[in-house]
Parts: sequence; C-alpha cells; structure tokens
Amino acid sequence: MSITKERKQELIRQFQKHENDTGSVEVQIALLTERINRLTEHFAKHKHDTNSKRGLLRLVGRRRKLLKYLARTNPERYREVITKLGLRK
Repeated sequence: MSITKERKQELIRQFQKHENDTGSVEVQIALLTERINRLTEHFAKHKHDTNSKRGLLRLVGRRRKLLKYLARTNPERYREVITKLGLRK
C-alpha cells in the first residue's frame, strides 16, 4: 500500500516549486492523494478493514486542511493543483 520510491520522486518532481523543494504544500497534497488512492483500491478487496479506514479518514482530513490553506494563500496555484490531480469535478 505504500508508495514506491520512484513514484514518490516522480510526484515530487512534478509538483515542486524549485529544485530542492520536497515539502511544499503542493508536494504534500500530491503525496497524500497518491496514498489515498492506494488505500481506496485496498478497500475494494478488504471492506472490513476498519483500522485502515480510520487512517484513510485522517489522510483525507489532512489533505483537506492543506487544500484550504493553499486556496486561501495562492488561489491560482490551488486551481492548478486540483486540475492536475483531478480532485474536483
């Protein structure tokens, strides 16, 4: 269920602001989205895994907080991130 090292580096390269950026809000949102998507696939097979469900809810809440912060501080970057990740319909 964890993200491979190569996939993580790919996501960081795609969303980083500058060369050494590994912890900006955009990168964090992208990494959380990847983990959420993997957990969602996990629940297709394991419907009664309540402990992992609690972890999923924590990840979704953390991503929601980061998205609210990004929307408040940098709306154009917020729109760019949600379109790249396909979060809003």
